[in-house]
Amino acid sequence: MFTNGNPKNEESEESKLDTRYSDGAVRLRNPHIELMGQDILYHLAMGTESHNLVEMFGDVKFVCMGGTPQRMENFAHYVMKEIDFNLPIGATLIDLSQYRYSMYKVGPVLSISHGMGISSIGILLHEIIKLMFHAKVKNPIFFRIGTSGGVGVKGGTVVISDTACDELLNNYYETPIVGNLVKRPAILDQSLVQELKALADPEDPYDVVTGGTMCANDFYEGQGRLDGAFCNYSEKDKMDYLKKLQNHGVKNIEMEVVPFAAMTHHAGIRAAVVCVTFLDRLKGDQVPVLRTLWRENGKKNATNQLACIWNNCLL
Repeated sequence: MFTNGNPKNEESEESKLDTRYSDGAVRLRNPHIELMGQDILYHLAMGTESHNLVEMFGDVKFVCMGGTPQRMENFAHYVMKEIDFNLPIGATLIDLSQYRYSMYKVGPVLSISHGMGISSIGILLHEIIKLMFHAKVKNPIFFRIGTSGGVGVKGGTVVISDTACDELLNNYYETPIVGNLVKRPAILDQSLVQELKALADPEDPYDVVTGGTMCANDFYEGQGRLDGAFCNYSEKDKMDYLKKLQNHGVKNIEMEVVPFAAMTHHAGIRAAVVCVTFLDRLKGDQVPVLRTLWRENGKKNATNQLACIWNNCLL
């Protein structure tokens, strides 16, 4: 915390705290949870008394997050096919949450919608990390898969994020906590970045690149678009800003990577972000009609990673 008005980096004081139990199970950085009689995961419509979370989720190895419920339902079906997972006879894939977020489970894979923006994914991450703790999950890996705007890369390109920054190019997540500003480093697992990149197939009809990802608080003004309801800057201002991002190594823009990277890092969870670009922002602002093929690019790359781990390539 801070007392002089400047944000303080929590990691400098707490980085040595253990985020795992001796068996690899997730350990929360919150001493209050274990003292509670029950813990209600409100936005998942689950709780420690109403659900047997160990039985339901104890075998989870991968948590995959994306924006919309439909996208993550489709992703769950895609994963089922790619890892050759069969549900019990008579069973169907169902939404386990059916509330604010949708959640599907395919064997060791959770496929969850996180909504749009920093606040939405932040709330989900708190509850999913707690779910990992209550379910006694060991060494989970988190992925965010989604869409983005490219910066100097063409539409349809898959970007694997190696760094995360905000609109001011800060590589940390700054958030007010009990009246104080706290910042947490937004760090992604570099070994996962390299493993994902190594899985790129030269025969695929799209490019796979690594690079920085900028996280905006807004879709319009926060990303320098000219097509919002309000705009008090010029096209030159926009282009100067986008080129500044490009010179900083930013390859794409979305609205979740900073809290995702910061919160998973703070929890000691390996995490990666894979997004497909819908357009090159240096050439325009408006997103074209949704391209199913481009969505498939990111989905295929992410499931390649899951399949590889599934076959013990990385463990």
